[in-house]
Amino acid sequence: MAEVIPDSIAEEMEIEAGDEIVSINDEEIEDIFDYQFLCENSYIEVGIRKPSGEEWVLEIDKDEDEDLGVKFENGLMDDYHSCSNKCIFCFIDQMPKGMRETLYFKDDDARLSFLQGNYITLTNMSEKDINRIIKYNLSPINISFHTTNPELRCMMLNNRFAGESLKKADKFYEAGLIMNGQVVLCKDVNDRDELERTISDLYGYLPYLQSLSIVPVGVTKFRDGLFPMKEWTKEDAEYLIDQVERWQRKAYAEFKTHFVHASDEWYIKAGREMPEEERYDGYLQLGNGVGMIRSMLDEFEEERLRYEHVKVDKEKVTIATGRLPYPYIKMMADKLANDHPDKEIQVIAVTNHFFGESITVTGLLTGQDIVAALKDIDIGDRLLLPETILKADEPIFLDDMTIDEFKRILQVKVSIVQSSGYDFVDCILNNDSVI
Repeated sequence: MAEVIPDSIAEEMEIEAGDEIVSINDEEIEDIFDYQFLCENSYIEVGIRKPSGEEWVLEIDKDEDEDLGVKFENGLMDDYHSCSNKCIFCFIDQMPKGMRETLYFKDDDARLSFLQGNYITLTNMSEKDINRIIKYNLSPINISFHTTNPELRCMMLNNRFAGESLKKADKFYEAGLIMNGQVVLCKDVNDRDELERTISDLYGYLPYLQSLSIVPVGVTKFRDGLFPMKEWTKEDAEYLIDQVERWQRKAYAEFKTHFVHASDEWYIKAGREMPEEERYDGYLQLGNGVGMIRSMLDEFEEERLRYEHVKVDKEKVTIATGRLPYPYIKMMADKLANDHPDKEIQVIAVTNHFFGESITVTGLLTGQDIVAALKDIDIGDRLLLPETILKADEPIFLDDMTIDEFKRILQVKVSIVQSSGYDFVDCILNNDSVI
């Protein structure tokens, strides 16, 4: 363990950083779920192994929901499980060499599905893993289905067990565990008739499979030697949306849920309005780009009204964004500028040269591409960057440019905008968010 919290049970029992918890009530501790589950007793016997190899058994009386007061170096207390597949659409296989090592790790760990919302393919799970998930009621479980055609799934994942592994979802269904699903759609591979089969099959998992997102495959310029991917057209997007919305009507009539959702990219590609908030069933697939724009637009309008009669400082600000959400960001910026003439707001759509121009989402922009787009532009008093372009726990871009290097190159003050319409308004109208 990495740390013992002061005044905790662990400190009282002379447990120290560097000690290892090996068992609770004679049951071996494999990861954080064993630890949390077995700690939920008022009396426990904890096996400790000291760095010297000495072993203790501590008898502890406590409240049932009281933690021992320790922190672990790894949130799982165990190594992450890596992916055994070679998916034809894998984004990591399409990244250039020379980036930081952590970007190339492919996880397929069911525990991270529960803790962090990651999607798993089920191919990396043993019967023991399945039974532990059911035993500890670890839900929701997020599953990458892609197709329910066993032969096609084996081909898409390049794993001869990928078709058979779909049966593991049956056990989650029988146990009543809540699931979410996703399909990464590849043109002329798992779309149209194949997608119809997939949605129809997965419909049988309702109500425990509470949502299914359909997202388009992301294609970078680094696909030499990989499966040839075709680009989506406006007609493809229109067909997909019609297909999804037909199933939504059926699901809502029978289960009062819309179940299957097309990600925002499809609506932008088709030139159609985003669905209303009610169609997203509480934004269950927000992390997959399903409903992000609708949520942002609604939050923006709500927050915008709060500032309707508020005087703001005179300032010129620039917003950098990806080409995909640009029309919506520009629309919101123009409304704010109209409301508050003292705020001059310009929005710049940044082309992704690093991964290729077909990558249009904001979260995959690099520092160097943003610099290239802005270096000859009058940025004004402040630059606004969305939080999705920076590493979650460190202010660096995908290409390892630090935010300090970025600011030095452009000689500009920077504010980071959180992923909500509320923060979009607040960050533009208040200039106290500079980092």
